[in-house]
Amino acid sequence: MSVFEKLVLASGSPRRIELLQQAGIEPGRLFPADVDETPLRAEHPRSLAKRLSRAKAEKAAAALAGDADAQGAFILAADTVVAVGRRILPKAELLDDASNCLRLLSGRTHRVYTGVCLVTPSGKIRQKLVETKVRFKRLSREELESYIASGEWRGKAGGYAVQGLAGAFVVKLVGSYTNVVGLPLYETVGLLTAEGFPVHFGWLSGPGI
Repeated sequence: MSVFEKLVLASGSPRRIELLQQAGIEPGRLFPADVDETPLRAEHPRSLAKRLSRAKAEKAAAALAGDADAQGAFILAADTVVAVGRRILPKAELLDDASNCLRLLSGRTHRVYTGVCLVTPSGKIRQKLVETKVRFKRLSREELESYIASGEWRGKAGGYAVQGLAGAFVVKLVGSYTNVVGLPLYETVGLLTAEGFPVHFGWLSGPGI
């Protein structure tokens, strides 16, 4: 049995799965935990990211509490929030969502917050919050309309995917790039390593030089 079968990712996000794989980690199980992501009144974006990541981790842990196969597992959850000032941008699902987000981001600096939460086999909860500043170029009408037509924005916080076409809009990025994609690898690997998860196990079977 692989050690990675003891890692449950409380998300179905292809981006988060790919980022973990980039670090040599293959989650043994995906257990998306759906929670109400509506911000509380006057809630700061960083507080929202922390609260939702913990809620997802705790919901997954509670659901798996009686599952014998999940005993001794680490449960990892994350939530990413895009904001301009204190204004929290939605996960774009409609054309109007995407258009409004992109017009707001055009020519401005915004912040991307990701809360990461880890529930250890002993039930301990560890959290990290990562912030990255991103500045977009001023988007022309053609760029905005073409990006919306691509459909790449759908389901993305802030209406864009930095690892895709929208990477061409980024003038400057200060902080963690993987945080903007959806899971800050440095902090995530640090959390896992600190709690005794064998992060580097998968590296040992990698290709030789």
